[in-house]
Amino acid sequence: MNLIEVKGLCKNFESFRLQNIEFSLEEGFIMGFIGRNGAGKTTTLKSMLNLMKNDGGEIKLCGLVMPKDEIEIKNQVGYVFGDVDFYPEAKISRITEITKSFYNEWNDECYKNLCQRFEIDQSKKIKQLSAGMKVKYSLAVAMSHNPKLLILDEPTSGLDPAARDDLVLLFQEFIEDGQHSILFSTHITSDLEKCADYITYIKEGKILASTDKENFRNSYFCLNGKKAQLTSEIEEKIIGLHAHQLGFEGLMKKDDRNLAEKIGLEIADASLEDIMIHIERR
Repeated sequence: MNLIEVKGLCKNFESFRLQNIEFSLEEGFIMGFIGRNGAGKTTTLKSMLNLMKNDGGEIKLCGLVMPKDEIEIKNQVGYVFGDVDFYPEAKISRITEITKSFYNEWNDECYKNLCQRFEIDQSKKIKQLSAGMKVKYSLAVAMSHNPKLLILDEPTSGLDPAARDDLVLLFQEFIEDGQHSILFSTHITSDLEKCADYITYIKEGKILASTDKENFRNSYFCLNGKKAQLTSEIEEKIIGLHAHQLGFEGLMKKDDRNLAEKIGLEIADASLEDIMIHIERR
């Protein structure tokens, strides 16, 4: 069963457009949603959850139709957005008491365990939390009403490497029964290297690719060459060309590998970070 089905999603602003966004995600998998700032990641996620009205398209989450089944969807989906804030003077315990009343299947035991894992002090006021602790608290709330699906916008930002690693492990635990899934946007591609099964790449409001991680990575390769090797034919094929005194570097699609090997260019596997850097290079 697909827990996410997005078809033809559009959203128009004065200076930006989401154009015909389409992707899907089955049960039991993690999808990373990547692209540079302003590419449309947050707009897509908010439109999927009807936190922002879209201008066209079809959205199904957990087998339910948005916005027709919005209330039931939000009982089955946990979501966290980086720009969401809380009443700064309120205690965490008070915010939780109010929040849990909105959900049909709030799990106090799950919430308690997550707070212990994240070292969240219930007696603290929201204003006393660091940015990273606010993210952890938001995740504890999002995961404590038995959601089938998590939709997360930059969930690991503001966290130190050890805390990020703990979250990645938590995400893997969440999906290991094969009945839950996670969609999350991030700029920290090393986190996706560890846990993502699929990658969806958005650029200027359009989906460039939505496929399994290994297929996405294997679609490109990195290369280095000397000045004399930079022919017009090669230059035409390079993505994100960077020429310097000693030569040049860039990215190519796998279909052009034979051409690169033929003239003796240095070739290396591309990481998610390599791909993103070169695709977005201006």
